[in-house]
Amino acid sequence: MANLARVLHELQRQRLGKQAELKRLGQAIAALGKLKGQHSGSGAKGTRRLSVAARKRIIAAQKTRWAKWRAQQKKAA
Repeated sequence: MANLARVLHELQRQRLGKQAELKRLGQAIAALGKLKGQHSGSGAKGTRRLSVAARKRIIAAQKTRWAKWRAQQKKAA
């Protein structure tokens, strides 16, 4: 029974150590997250916005790709 108590004590000690390590990791992640937010050049979410003209070019290019694909599918059928 003494051996079981020793094992239990050791596991509790290890758990406390892991909890402290997790707390330190959480603090490090929070600090790095704040630094990342301060230096991002784009919007608050870090997303980039396309101009209307750029979106129109992308849409036109995609429509061209789909038209070409459909034409190939008709030829194959």
